[in-house]
Amino acid sequence: MLPLPPDSILFSIGPLAIRWYGLLYAVGLLVAYQFMVREAKRRKLNADLIANGLIIISIAALIGGRLYHVIDAWDRYSANPIGALIPPYEGLGAPGGLITGTIALAILLRRWRQSPWGWVDVAGPAILVMQAIARWGNWFNQELYGAPTDLPWGLAIDCVHRAASVTCAAVGDSATFHPLFLYESLSGLAGALLLPALGERLKKRVTPGLIGLSAIAWYAVTRLLLEGLRLENWKVGGVPTAYFVMGSILLATLLIAAARVRAATSDTALRPAPRKARTTAKPKRRRI
Repeated sequence: MLPLPPDSILFSIGPLAIRWYGLLYAVGLLVAYQFMVREAKRRKLNADLIANGLIIISIAALIGGRLYHVIDAWDRYSANPIGALIPPYEGLGAPGGLITGTIALAILLRRWRQSPWGWVDVAGPAILVMQAIARWGNWFNQELYGAPTDLPWGLAIDCVHRAASVTCAAVGDSATFHPLFLYESLSGLAGALLLPALGERLKKRVTPGLIGLSAIAWYAVTRLLLEGLRLENWKVGGVPTAYFVMGSILLATLLIAAARVRAATSDTALRPAPRKARTTAKPKRRRI
């Protein structure tokens, strides 16, 4: 069983509370930055652009992630909407952050006149790196857990942090739950390790952009598989909204990837074959 976490506040400086959630988000961002710098240099891209770009993209992702979370958990904020705007922040919706972060990336690349596909390969796996680390902040906040389970790795949750459908009165004090944060973290770690390694092994045969698009598809599939375990999630017509959002992201990613492969195949087919060098036969010497 995964035990209850320590207090969500790491330490306080006067009225300012430093929380594990924010610290792990910052650590995830730092590790993702180092990952992107390494990948950019390996792909001969201008790594100096990453520092400024990452700040802008992170802010955009924070805004989108916070907005998605507030809508997703509106029952928590409806009585006090101002609580959604002021610290401490105890939740971000990854789908919202993915959407606004991608928009910010596209705007920056256009403004900087950068070819996008190499940067997609740099940024895509970095998102998985970020998720693998930052998701542990959800453990300290006792959030992002799923339905009750008897599995050995079930997650303990305090009564005060439980959803209305799984209160201590309803399922017992000792009930444990699916640690969705852990599932997402492990999935992100696996994708961040496997996809760049696959791209390096097949670098002469992989179309630029496919590794990054594969990372986005990897995360979308992870969310689609786990969404059914979530409790009291945001629904439209009885269907979790994340199915629509992440399903749309997955479909768009697959269509873009298919278009990239088709374009690369067409370019290869239209490219003229290299001419063979002509060899002039040496005249035979006559014997006298």
